[in-house]
Amino acid sequence: MTNITLSIDDSVYNRMRKYSEIKWSEYVRKIIEKRVNELDKINYSEDEESIFTMLASEKILNKDWDNKEDERWNEL
Repeated sequence: MTNITLSIDDSVYNRMRKYSEIKWSEYVRKIIEKRVNELDKINYSEDEESIFTMLASEKILNKDWDNKEDERWNEL
């Protein structure tokens, strides 16, 4: 298994500590896996049917995922 390091604001970390019963590493691991699985479902090939599939999948992802958090990184 590969390790990654995340940086979070101190204020968030302090709030996380209040919920010590939550295994934060496991939570992040699962949410990353869920997101990657969602993205894997999008077919990026060039034919018309695939473009339709991609657009339909994006609508589903927009409904089920808070893309505001993702999109804020586009401004960096």
